[in-house]
Amino acid sequence: MARQERGDEVSARDEIFATIRRSLHVTGAEEPRRLAVRSRLEQHPSGVIPARGQGELPEQITTFRAEAERAGATVAVVASPSEIPGEIARYLRELNLPATVIMGADARLTGLPWAETALDISFGPSDGHDLNAVSAAFAGVAETGTLALASGPDNPTTLNFLPDNHIVVLAAEDVVGDLESVFARARARYGANAMPRTLNFITGPSRSADIEQTLLFGAHGPRRLHVVLSGDPGSR
Repeated sequence: MARQERGDEVSARDEIFATIRRSLHVTGAEEPRRLAVRSRLEQHPSGVIPARGQGELPEQITTFRAEAERAGATVAVVASPSEIPGEIARYLRELNLPATVIMGADARLTGLPWAETALDISFGPSDGHDLNAVSAAFAGVAETGTLALASGPDNPTTLNFLPDNHIVVLAAEDVVGDLESVFARARARYGANAMPRTLNFITGPSRSADIEQTLLFGAHGPRRLHVVLSGDPGSR
């Protein structure tokens, strides 16, 4: 029965496509049409890009901070990566949160001077019982204050969604103007055939107003998002 239903779905889909082709008076095999599709897939043209996130890096960082905070995140700036553990310890202490964090094996995190703090560090994906997680961002989007996080053993996706408090480390030089720039950087870094399984885009902490129009934080993920922006804004 399931196989027959699947066959019916394919037949219905094929019939819809055939109807569209007939209305356009094409077969789908025309070389100019195939060339146009092939060219678009190879060249990755961008659509209209808003001006809000554009400008020099310092301007983009200012816009990123404003948009991230407008979305409910908090942002702290440190001059160098060596200051990241101290900032994370401060953040947890001021919120009276346990001095425990879980993170992946990203070298941008594991090489930091955690021993200079009293933080208890563990590594790996979250099983849903962790309160505080630390991730390293692939990029930050100035236009919307969004963080882009590439999945993998270095930054398990579970850390983005299961803990109550998500702390994301973002290098200043990784702030870009728009989403299109994130995809361009991903293609340049990973290549078309080696992209990460998931590229998560996160804007602010989790929230929902589905129940009686009351805004509730932590409905589908972390109730807090803290961004530690590290480095010289003029370094790119």
